[in-house]
Amino acid sequence: MKLSKMHIKTLREVPAEAEIPSHILLLRTGMIRKLVSGVYGFMPLGWRAVRKIEDIIRQEMDNIGGQEIHMSAIQPSELWEESGRWFAYGPELWRVKDRNGRDFCLGPTHEEIFTDIIRNDVSSHRQLPLYLYQIQTKYRDEARPRFGLMRSREFIMKDAYSFDRDFDGLDKSYDEMYEAYEKIFTRCGLTFRPVEADTGAIGGSNSHEFTALSEVGESEIAYCEKCSMAATTERAEFVDAPAETDEMMALEEVDTPGTKTIEEVANFLGIDQSRTIKALLFITYDDEGKEKEYVAAFIRGDRELNMIKLINALGIHEHSIEFADEAKMAEATGCVGGFTGPIGLHDCKIVVDSELTGLKNLCAGANKEDYHVKNVNYDRDYKGDIVADLKLLKEGDPCPICGEPVKHARGIEVGQVFKLGTKYSEAMKATYKDENQKDQLIVMGCYGIGVTRTLAAIVEQNHDENGIIWPMSVAPYHVIITLVKPGDEQQQALADKIYNELAKAGVEVLLDDRDERPGVKFKDADLLGIPVRITVGKRASEGIVEYKLRREIEKEEKTAEDAVKDAIALVNVEK
Repeated sequence: MKLSKMHIKTLREVPAEAEIPSHILLLRTGMIRKLVSGVYGFMPLGWRAVRKIEDIIRQEMDNIGGQEIHMSAIQPSELWEESGRWFAYGPELWRVKDRNGRDFCLGPTHEEIFTDIIRNDVSSHRQLPLYLYQIQTKYRDEARPRFGLMRSREFIMKDAYSFDRDFDGLDKSYDEMYEAYEKIFTRCGLTFRPVEADTGAIGGSNSHEFTALSEVGESEIAYCEKCSMAATTERAEFVDAPAETDEMMALEEVDTPGTKTIEEVANFLGIDQSRTIKALLFITYDDEGKEKEYVAAFIRGDRELNMIKLINALGIHEHSIEFADEAKMAEATGCVGGFTGPIGLHDCKIVVDSELTGLKNLCAGANKEDYHVKNVNYDRDYKGDIVADLKLLKEGDPCPICGEPVKHARGIEVGQVFKLGTKYSEAMKATYKDENQKDQLIVMGCYGIGVTRTLAAIVEQNHDENGIIWPMSVAPYHVIITLVKPGDEQQQALADKIYNELAKAGVEVLLDDRDERPGVKFKDADLLGIPVRITVGKRASEGIVEYKLRREIEKEEKTAEDAVKDAIALVNVEK
């Protein structure tokens, strides 16, 4: 392709709206074009990179027996109501009505649609196992779209679904998909880590998130260098402190004026924060958005609450809980803002972190202004409606497997795999006849890859101050030929010769034949990030060109023949 014929517009200035490198560079290269907040189109070079990622995904999905289909993004509400997710999915579900008032949504995912297909098409155990997948545009009505393709309202996703006879079959399908994902992200040139993850709104029993390591990522993972433990901080387990055997002491109410925080009360009483109980107050809502009940969660004073663990303990959805208005909650439950404790609360659900049940003689709020209670003990003085691990595993906390201090890293979620089990097949009555002609529930798995998010993650991990540095496998083009003087016959002839030889060898090549200053062309070549640059300049009459790899600083002069040979060899090895 000749750049003089290509629709391309690069920017010299950083767009005001862009905050992170991938967003900045994809806009500056003209690879994406913003329509409205959270909605982007793809221009020629950007779309070529997207298609390269899609091709890698298709190859690896097909290699394990996946069959590609394509379903509509418009989904009728009836299927979502049948699965129980029409209200459960929350405000991110983009709901629309047709002219007849019938409810639809723009699909953020397709579990219901694929389950409906299988329950209508599969009747016998002989038809299983089965893998179906699609690569399709998805929609989520994000409250705060940001970071370009990282958190957008419209995005491209590969979603795959496995259908098995039993859970042993699901385990095999899950492992095959897991290995396929490792191959996909490796081929895309990503540095990534699979970690245990929460199942969220998709549901199911087990899940792994594939995280591309990046400081700008919204996903935080905890991992141990001494053992195999790796999980998102939402999912990471926390081992309770050992149970204490001290004798329980008598309750003692103490005057603690103005000490509303854990730090303040600990300093006032001269005790460690680990000897206190922290209270966090919430209100929950039902599926119709009406107030349901108050919740008081209690953890050790020096710990941090993991909201996802609390949500899972309550069996509710993320959008169904928020911090309570303390004044309103006080009237209903007897709590006192800054001085709330577990003794004497009423008309609210009490959720207690499992660690507190084994600790003795702690200090908690007295539910009385300016007062706390010392020597509070679980079972004797209070009980929880729910007892569960509510703690966030922080950096430096002991690994739940080996006890060594854990580390944290940030990353970009580029894919996730789920063991759905019978969550959808049971709700939607998707069954098959076994060998004895008895109905059995189909056992399902779900497997997603954010295609456009993967594109952004690749740029986040592969760039410098001058622009993108594409891995060969996903680069829009493999080689760019920079023609210094388009009007020079010898330069033009040599550039055309190199271009034709590369193209004949199957190398995807750009020829920058624009009537621009050499400096502009070099800057654009670096910005666009094409892996190999061959410059045809003043030594063209001698058959000598300049050969440079985008990821390296050095450049060298070579004969045109050697440059072509080396470029072909490199592309064939790396693409």
